[in-house]
Amino acid sequence: MPRRNTLVSIAILIIFILCLLVILPINQGLLGQKDFILGLDLQGGLHLVYKADLSGVEPGDEAEVMDGVIAVISNRINPLGVTEPNIEKQGEDRIVVELPGLDITDAQKERLGRTALLEFRELVIDENGEEQWIPATGTIDGQEKVLNSSYFKENTYVTTDPFAGVLLIFEFDEEGARLSEEITGRLIGQSLGIFEGDEPLLGEDGQPIAPIIQSVISDKGQIEGLSLNEASELSKQLNAGRLPVPLEVIYEQTVSPILGADFVDLSVKAGLIGIALVMLFMIAFYRLPGLIASLALVFYGSLVLALFKMIPVTLTLAGIGGFILSIGMAVDANVLIFERMKEEFNAGRTPRAAIEAGFNRAWTAIRDSNITTFIVCGILYWVGSSIVAGAPVMGFALTLFIGVAVSMFTAIVVTRTLLRLFVGSRLAQKKAYFSTESGEGNV
Repeated sequence: MPRRNTLVSIAILIIFILCLLVILPINQGLLGQKDFILGLDLQGGLHLVYKADLSGVEPGDEAEVMDGVIAVISNRINPLGVTEPNIEKQGEDRIVVELPGLDITDAQKERLGRTALLEFRELVIDENGEEQWIPATGTIDGQEKVLNSSYFKENTYVTTDPFAGVLLIFEFDEEGARLSEEITGRLIGQSLGIFEGDEPLLGEDGQPIAPIIQSVISDKGQIEGLSLNEASELSKQLNAGRLPVPLEVIYEQTVSPILGADFVDLSVKAGLIGIALVMLFMIAFYRLPGLIASLALVFYGSLVLALFKMIPVTLTLAGIGGFILSIGMAVDANVLIFERMKEEFNAGRTPRAAIEAGFNRAWTAIRDSNITTFIVCGILYWVGSSIVAGAPVMGFALTLFIGVAVSMFTAIVVTRTLLRLFVGSRLAQKKAYFSTESGEGNV
């Protein structure tokens, strides 16, 4: 037993040192880990929830379509320069997009959810004598098809002409080239409008872009009249792919980073105060076991923070609240064990026997209480994943789950190992060091 306890003690020390190397310095970590990932409520940013219109999707294909939506949105976000964006599916038809530390324009928000499908339209005179834009169609293999950007290769780019005019260059695939050749061949000398959804693309002058077709266009073409910024944004969006289904923003939250910084400072102070008070209580009430539990609490905090960095866990204000709550629960198991130990001391057992009996008899209560907490965490996480603004609920559940799991390990393994180290020393021979109720007699 002593040799085994020594090996466990060395393992605990090694884990503690590795945890410190992961955590410190905070913004990097000597082992190369990145800084803690803060949620939108702490560092500011944008939280969007999109709802996908799956009414036109074949039954059974919904999951595959939603995976495609996530891939397209991810490609569109990358050019915005977002670090650590969070994009995930929520329920069957919702996409949660979190852009931490980013301030984007309303146009960029809206463009993230666009289908990015450019449609070419021709101008006709309707039965009332009014001009009307209708989709430009052609016939391929006996089927009438609309000319749009679904036939574009993903290699559009922006350049300028000799007169500093902005040009958006695109290239059709084989079928698109055949369709374009047929349509432009019959519309020479006429306008060809370019629409995104039901809205025409507008030039710098605010007028719809509708160039006059000068010659037949087959494999390559260009769009003129856009500003450099609009052309660049549109080129990125087209190259990122098009959404397979329409999206609608149903929830949006913007958080100021200044407000988030205040929350971080307050949360750190609350955590430090909470740990200090718990340590003082444990030492004052349980003497030597309380001191050992306080050392175990330091190990607990280091291990949890290291896990937060390595997993990594996105820390929201609610998540930090779950972590602080778990600090109090971290000594809950120790309280049960120490109370059992006091009973064994009062029954006349030796320190070693009292320690072993205290841990063995308290284990079932510790196990059952933690299992119920795990179940509640699972329910909270599931509920948070199914509601629109459920990120704080999920963050609280996740950090509480990790904290309680580590606290159980700390109480059963770390505290027990440290107590076994002290049990052979002279300190262990004085009953007063184990309880405030014991007096000064020896054991």
